Amino acid sequence: MKPKKFVQYDDVQKHLDTLGLFHMNFGLDRMKRALRALHLEILPFRAVQVVGTNGKGSTSSFIASLAQAYQCKTGLYTSPHFLSPRERIRINGRMIDKALWVECANDALEAEPDLTYFELLTVMALLAFQRCQVQLAVIEAGLGGHYDATTALAVDAVAITPIDLDHEAILGHSIQAIAEDKSHAIRNQIASFTGLQQPEAEAILKKRAETEHSSLDIVSISKLPTIHLGLWGSYQKSNAALALHTWHYILTLMQQDPDPAADIAGLENVRFAGRFQYIKSRFPYPPLILDGAHNPHGLQAFQKNLQDLNIVPSALIFSCLKDKDVDSMLPMIRAIAMNNKIYVPLIPHNERAANPQALAEKLGDQAVPCASIKDALFEIQINRNIHQQNQPVCILGSLYLLSEYYRIFPQDLEFA
Repeated sequence: MKPKKFVQYDDVQKHLDTLGLFHMNFGLDRMKRALRALHLEILPFRAVQVVGTNGKGSTSSFIASLAQAYQCKTGLYTSPHFLSPRERIRINGRMIDKALWVECANDALEAEPDLTYFELLTVMALLAFQRCQVQLAVIEAGLGGHYDATTALAVDAVAITPIDLDHEAILGHSIQAIAEDKSHAIRNQIASFTGLQQPEAEAILKKRAETEHSSLDIVSISKLPTIHLGLWGSYQKSNAALALHTWHYILTLMQQDPDPAADIAGLENVRFAGRFQYIKSRFPYPPLILDGAHNPHGLQAFQKNLQDLNIVPSALIFSCLKDKDVDSMLPMIRAIAMNNKIYVPLIPHNERAANPQALAEKLGDQAVPCASIKDALFEIQINRNIHQQNQPVCILGSLYLLSEYYRIFPQDLEFA
């Protein structure tokens, strides 16, 4: 079957819609065929793959920001997106233009017509980075490590963020099973770096590194400069330290020396929407904190950050996807909300979204199901009392919930 040819951006979007955002077809054969056809088996730039459960996007953004502070032209590939798939492929912080998007889509599908949604975007990212002559590509894995499209790439280094329970239906129902899957990102003689892991995950990563004759450095936060990071949250120190250590390794490959001033600039100037993102109050809405914490590890980190900053939320807006381990999250969600209301909106146009009524019932009497996030904000607006005016409302959970917020307030998206 002859590949489709796209003329304009909307043609590519329509094709992506037919592939299904959540459709998976395990195996790396399609990616390998595409890379061979496009002569990308050896990448024409340095590349870092970032895998793990929590903090992949933040760590990727830290690495990219550090590279840019060194005047290194940098491609960044992340997922998911909030409003447009174009957010996933950026060069020096900017989305690529629509003409290049169409060109890369055509060439990717000509090389391999059967690419899945995520595979197609991954190949398009590589083509865009090649054509724009980036010096470094930072590639965030989508899901897992063993069969993730990004594991087909010949990267120079792998950075592994904390591994925790998530996507259990696909990756396994234990830390060990999930760590085993993600450990396959560690490949033959490729340098690997990890932040602090739970003991069972660390043991599996070490075993895999030994099997693959790969170094595995365990990075602590002790050598991180004492500065105000561009991303809020005490947990971001671990992500920043992992990013800095990985970037310094890439510098050795580029035969450059570290520059402490550039390191500080890169760590301070990083921006990434939806990660403990504070939005100032604007009439008639209260101040907000947006965060994509949607599993126990993420919620625990979010709660600790509220405590460290002495923030007491006046209300919570929470929802997640139905394949998440909601029962294990319930105590943490209640603890974050304290005795305040928890509004549970519907995440529309998403086949994996949790049912608001069912989720609210699990959360108990303080939870209120809502038809939309806009309705939740309206309810909060009319029910807030004078003593809560300066207390922020936390919008928490699935990144797909946050995307509904950005549809209402696109100006709060930090993409260029």
